[in-house]
Amino acid sequence: MEPTCFHGYVSGRVQGVWFRGFVRSQARHQQLSGWVKNLVDGRVEVLLCGPRENVETVVKKLHTGSPMARVDRVDIQMTDSHEPPAGFSIL
Repeated sequence: MEPTCFHGYVSGRVQGVWFRGFVRSQARHQQLSGWVKNLVDGRVEVLLCGPRENVETVVKKLHTGSPMARVDRVDIQMTDSHEPPAGFSIL
């Protein structure tokens, strides 16, 4: 089965509140590969790859985020333009 990749951005108070660690933990729990990183404009960029059901589980959790985060917007789309990386990283 080919992995499904979702790529996108999360806006709100998502930097400095352990949001990236939360995403990494959720992704690893669902056995996904990909990465998460802070952007200079205050958003967080995310790439999640793996079985579609597992990816969708983590995408749903992005709407809540870590306990100290405030998620205002999640813009995530399925993509085939990314090569699935090995493991999950915080960049």
